[in-house]
Amino acid sequence: MWMLASELEVGDWAIAEDLSEWIEIVAVAVIAVSVVIAFAIGIRTFGRGGAAAGVEAVKQQISRGLLLGLDLLIAADVIRTVTLEPTLENVTALGVLVVVRTFLAWSLIVELEGRWPWAAWTEATSASPQHDRDADSSVASDRPAS
Repeated sequence: MWMLASELEVGDWAIAEDLSEWIEIVAVAVIAVSVVIAFAIGIRTFGRGGAAAGVEAVKQQISRGLLLGLDLLIAADVIRTVTLEPTLENVTALGVLVVVRTFLAWSLIVELEGRWPWAAWTEATSASPQHDRDADSSVASDRPAS
């Protein structure tokens, strides 16, 4: 009944196909649920902060759900391509899908956070303790000695 991984051949990974399909279903569910939650949050925010705040809350929540859904879809595609049919054509198609989904994810992060995905790393680096010490010493040197 059970086969060792060394006995399996490409295309015999039925569990991988089922797993990738389930991950896709979860991804679609995550996106759908995030849209429903987004509108509930948007309506609540609209009542408290007005239309602009409500729309912004909806955009924020939908973007988060889409980012998670895209990550799950990429994972399902990788599982399917690597285990079922690792042909050059399928790997190329996977590469194109990953590039397109990565571009969509970057666009969502820019929309969601107002910065490029790598900008957080740059900001975190500039806020390091060494940077703060340098800033403190420059402020201190600008003050007249008493």
